[in-house]
Amino acid sequence: MAKGKLIVFSAPSGSGKTTIVRHLLKQKELNLEFSISATSREKRGNEQDGKDYYFLSFQDFKTKIKNDEFLEWEEVYRDNFYGTLKSEVERIWALGKHVIFDIDVSGGLRIKRKFPEETLAIFVKPPSIDELKIRLKKRQTESADKINMRIAKASAELATAPLFDTVVVNDKLEKALAESYELVSKFLEENQ
Repeated sequence: MAKGKLIVFSAPSGSGKTTIVRHLLKQKELNLEFSISATSREKRGNEQDGKDYYFLSFQDFKTKIKNDEFLEWEEVYRDNFYGTLKSEVERIWALGKHVIFDIDVSGGLRIKRKFPEETLAIFVKPPSIDELKIRLKKRQTESADKINMRIAKASAELATAPLFDTVVVNDKLEKALAESYELVSKFLEENQ
């Protein structure tokens, strides 16, 4: 099977990685397809299986781990697993497309380690922790405790930035979008 390339975007929550990934997916000339993660958690709201996540039972998730069906996986909270199925990457490559990930820091680094030549790992950095806190509050989707938990986690995640291929500072969204497009476009043109 022909292999495409892997584009990883990782960042602390509220840095803007999802906005950047959505923008890049609209750029048809990049030939990108979004990697849908698997999870053992319950569906929320209007989430759809196979669109938002592949929703697996706890036992199915554990079986797939045992059978080495994941490219990467993590137990984010007790008995709450997230991961990237190998079959998802193979599905996208079979379409002749490149895979783009909106994924947590540790998962992004695991993909980079497994596919060092095929992967561009981009860390999206907020201008500051204070700005990150403002962005998370503006979302109005989480409690103050949850925001504080995300801020505490962000400090540890920011320390991993040097492990990525490159860092995009999202202080001005238009600039971050343009810089991300340029990085991805250049990477996809290499070794064609």
